[in-house]
Amino acid sequence: MSELTSSEASSTARGASPPGAHRGGRMKNRHVTLLAIGGCIGASLFVGIGEVVRAAGAGAILSYVLGGAIVFFVMRMLGEMALARPGLGSFVDYAKEGLGAWAGFSVGWMYWYFFIGVIAFEAVVAGQIVGAWVGAPSWLCSLVIMIVFVGLNLYSARTFGESEFLLASVKIGTIVVLVGGALLFIFGLLPGAHFVGVTNLTHAPFLVGGFGPVVQGLVTAVLSYFGTEIAVIAAAESENPGRSVIRTTRMAAWRIILFFVGSVVALLLVLPFPEIPPDSSPFAAAFAKIGIPYSAEIVDVVVLVAVLSIVNSSIYACSRTLFRLSANGWAPAAVTRRNRRGVPWRAVLLSGIGGVLGAAINFFASEKAFAFILDSAGAVALIVYTFICLSQVGMRKRLTADEVARLPVRMWAHPWLGLLCALALIGTDIIMLVYPDTRLQAGLSLLALGVVLGAYGIVASVRRRAHA
Repeated sequence: MSELTSSEASSTARGASPPGAHRGGRMKNRHVTLLAIGGCIGASLFVGIGEVVRAAGAGAILSYVLGGAIVFFVMRMLGEMALARPGLGSFVDYAKEGLGAWAGFSVGWMYWYFFIGVIAFEAVVAGQIVGAWVGAPSWLCSLVIMIVFVGLNLYSARTFGESEFLLASVKIGTIVVLVGGALLFIFGLLPGAHFVGVTNLTHAPFLVGGFGPVVQGLVTAVLSYFGTEIAVIAAAESENPGRSVIRTTRMAAWRIILFFVGSVVALLLVLPFPEIPPDSSPFAAAFAKIGIPYSAEIVDVVVLVAVLSIVNSSIYACSRTLFRLSANGWAPAAVTRRNRRGVPWRAVLLSGIGGVLGAAINFFASEKAFAFILDSAGAVALIVYTFICLSQVGMRKRLTADEVARLPVRMWAHPWLGLLCALALIGTDIIMLVYPDTRLQAGLSLLALGVVLGAYGIVASVRRRAHA
């Protein structure tokens, strides 16, 4: 790999486009569009959504609508900041400008740590699935999967975008089949089907367990949506960054409604509430009810695709976040090195190695150690989104009236709606602390935040002494 010169690297670190990068290395707008749609569609949707539906019944619709509203507003705030400061391209920098260096340092390292855990977990799951299919050791399959996707990320941003485009297409196609099949099924338009209407949705009380399961489902929903924001990061490396940010931000609402809320509604229309399976994907049960053959096998493949997609996008998110941390002097300076296609290859390698080490802990060390990694990153999504909300409020104060007027995307009801979203996210974190099933995750994530803030205090103190 050929590297940029030191002067080029310095320019790149300040947020400019890499001088050596050619157009062929940039993502197309269609890549960013599919990443925006499919970036948050993982195994949590195809499998985990069943837990929310079983607990809350039709009230699960409320969980995903409320969670989706919070994430939609977060995306709009991100879009505003990206368009206000197009040279930055990362919410590490947005947090730094909006709240201060401590916030940029904290949100960057928390985000990187979260996705290292995600890479490790998803690589383990993918390895177990593939290993069971081919009869090979799951740790070896996980390693091969990591090598493949680190390689794709190393080559160019466009290669990452193309691979994610293909993976996201499978996930999106599966949901479209579910929603479309559900509509045909309830109107009796499929072979052997009779008119069902909405009886499956209304045969039980809307809130079968009261409002408590809906609130718990809200936590799951918000965490399920995490990853949507990667599209805004990727837009900075697209052929038309401004246009990509605008499209990504404006399409967030219907994407959430169609793919998450639409999936919940479709499942409840097809399957009577008691038929939601407790130990398998509700998608497989719904496909079988609709009459799609080999439904379980199809969903198994789709779950693997979803897991691989999350590995791919998480490596990308990790590497770009680590690059911005380095550009701000909060990680080794060598991490800012890019190849001729503009890829921060050292950041990609370090993120991939971090994911491999995390997975190795699961296979060769204590299971408790791996569980600690996952639990301590469990509520990081809420912390990161809270930082984004507060950063937008802070950054808007630094914009002139003319700058605000020229923004094609602005957060509504500033600053109150942004602050309300931050309070909702803090409240969701408190809910996690209240419920026994999520208390450990929330507590350890807050502990991780405390450690990162302590690390910033040490770094800032060392810098002050060095410049004294």
